[in-house]
Amino acid sequence: MEEKKKKVFESETQEVDLKVSKDEGFEAQENNVDNKIGSEIITNINEREMEKGNEKYNASDLEVLEGLQAVRLRPGMYIGTTSSVGLHHLIWEIVDNGIDEALAGFCDEINVSINNDNTITVKDNGRGIPVDIVAKTGRSGVETVYTKLHAGGKFGQGGGYKVSGGLHGVGASVVNALSSWLDVTVHKDGGIYHIRFVDGGKPEGSLERIGDCNDHGTTVTFLPDPTIFKETTVFSYETVKNRLRQMAFLNKGIRITLTDKRTEPNLQDTFKFDGGIKEYVAYMNRNANKLTNDIVYCEGAQRFDDNGKIEDIIVEVALQYNTGYGDSVLSFCNNVSTGNGGMHVEGFNLALTRVFNNYARDSKVLKDNDKERFNCDDCYEGLTAVISVKHPNPQYEGQTKGKLGNLEVKKIVSNVFGEQLERYVLEHKPEALTIMNKIKASYDARLAARAAKENVRRKNGIEMTTLPGKLADCISNNPEECELFIVEGNSAGGSAKQGRDSRTQAILPLRGKILNVQKAQMHRIFDNAEIGNMINAIGAGYADEFDISKARYHKVVIMTDADVDGSHIRILLLTFFNRFMKPLIEHGYVYVAQPPLYKVEYKGKSYYAYSDDQLEIIRKTLNLKSGYPYQRYKGLGEMDPDQLEETTMDPKVRKMLRVTVDDAAAADEVFNDLMGEDVEPRSEFIKNNAKFVKNLDI
Repeated sequence: MEEKKKKVFESETQEVDLKVSKDEGFEAQENNVDNKIGSEIITNINEREMEKGNEKYNASDLEVLEGLQAVRLRPGMYIGTTSSVGLHHLIWEIVDNGIDEALAGFCDEINVSINNDNTITVKDNGRGIPVDIVAKTGRSGVETVYTKLHAGGKFGQGGGYKVSGGLHGVGASVVNALSSWLDVTVHKDGGIYHIRFVDGGKPEGSLERIGDCNDHGTTVTFLPDPTIFKETTVFSYETVKNRLRQMAFLNKGIRITLTDKRTEPNLQDTFKFDGGIKEYVAYMNRNANKLTNDIVYCEGAQRFDDNGKIEDIIVEVALQYNTGYGDSVLSFCNNVSTGNGGMHVEGFNLALTRVFNNYARDSKVLKDNDKERFNCDDCYEGLTAVISVKHPNPQYEGQTKGKLGNLEVKKIVSNVFGEQLERYVLEHKPEALTIMNKIKASYDARLAARAAKENVRRKNGIEMTTLPGKLADCISNNPEECELFIVEGNSAGGSAKQGRDSRTQAILPLRGKILNVQKAQMHRIFDNAEIGNMINAIGAGYADEFDISKARYHKVVIMTDADVDGSHIRILLLTFFNRFMKPLIEHGYVYVAQPPLYKVEYKGKSYYAYSDDQLEIIRKTLNLKSGYPYQRYKGLGEMDPDQLEETTMDPKVRKMLRVTVDDAAAADEVFNDLMGEDVEPRSEFIKNNAKFVKNLDI
């Protein structure tokens, strides 16, 4: 294959409710001739030679990182990413220290300010960080906490915290390491103490007493280092507000105030929820049609023997049903979101199905000839719930704390929640029967879906796992290198099939718009051929049966037109993946292709623009006269195979966005609001965002 050199105009990536980022496979060498126009792709680089290390490898090649150097060198290990998500993570780390003071019973107010210079100030009225000397370090408690990794009051017996969100004692020191400067002021034991750190955590002198006081607490102000956070150092008020609201819900009675001093007048929100997670469920269901007005709330604690030490696990659960078909069940341990569930969720599921099955049999909602019991899917349809446990020694699976692994939690949650849920259904018969009938409808729909699936098997004489006829599969059987392009329309599908690399790229054309699964019952999936084709092509099942290890492709690429219909199809597909194949998103397997909007031919070269602004830059850079012709792509079907390949499919030059969900609760809320049955949230969204529309494609 002859060597190619192509010009591609680089598009900007944006953060939306479902966060997207650049395709990791896109690598480019800067074109120094004119970097405003594009990047020159060099295809004959020997990657192995570039990656090859020094043949002489000895002790002199080993480097020992001192202090906070490791954090600055590998920040992703501590905050996940240096994008906007990682930037905001700095706030969460400092706020969580105040929340831990609240969990310990010593703090009831936290104030967060986004200052004029885009610094952050977090103030709490907790006990204040210790100011006396730490024997092991010879430094004050404040300096130790902010300069030493794995230092704090959250380790071992007799520590400063019985329950805390932080486990490793790295939060404060990591924020210090990734800041240009950081100030700490502590009010404690009648004195005011201050210390300043600069250049990634270097103290300017020692902790100094600067005055007297009669209160207590800690105030931290920091400026993120722009050499670390190269994407942005600008904080989003909405992002901070949503997180602080969640913290206030999870810690009833605590007052959290957020102020944005960058605007005039200042923006300010204060959150205080005496009802805790009960109010959280009400907030989550605020735009839903409630099945009953009751929010079931259960709270209790149970002791367990932790290697000879008797500890208490505190359990809180709140739930309410709505008339929809989706579910939103959030789980937390010590205020840490456990997006992948864990033992507390398993205990919740065990109690939920046990209590509801027993009541359904006793109330004859389930008849004697109904041989099957309600399963978890039946009970989840229309369910909004928050599960929160407090554990003195939580054990998480994975570095991100996404799943709680303590086995004892399962039984304790099942006991505490199950006992109180059973009492509720016995004491509230009308509401209980309404919920039972809702679950029974889901149960009937599940059996109907199974029957439909079996009917398809019998009718066609094939298994549902047979690959769909419309799929142009790839040759490779290695999922790690295989890509599935889900393409809008047969015309674009034809071009994609001709322009693809048949060894690693598969094409599945869609006919029209798929079903909006956010407001549809499970059994209707099998009435929609396009959804069935996607399930079979990906090959990993769906819903609770989805097994990410069986996915036939590690890149599932949504490739639709850059117009309103294309955007609608894209959000329908993302809604489907979010509800029935969420691990695809969680593992980073879902991408959105970025076809260009415009093509400009100039002196034998092609230049592609992905927005009107980029088209203007090309015109000005090339000094094109007014009226110089350009091509506007109305759809992928207008591109010939070579154009589609060189702009949208070739891994060497294409622009792709990876879809990730950083906040599962926020994502579920967006899908429910914009794709659910209730019209009011969509109307409100349109009213609030109509002013931002520049070009309306109708």
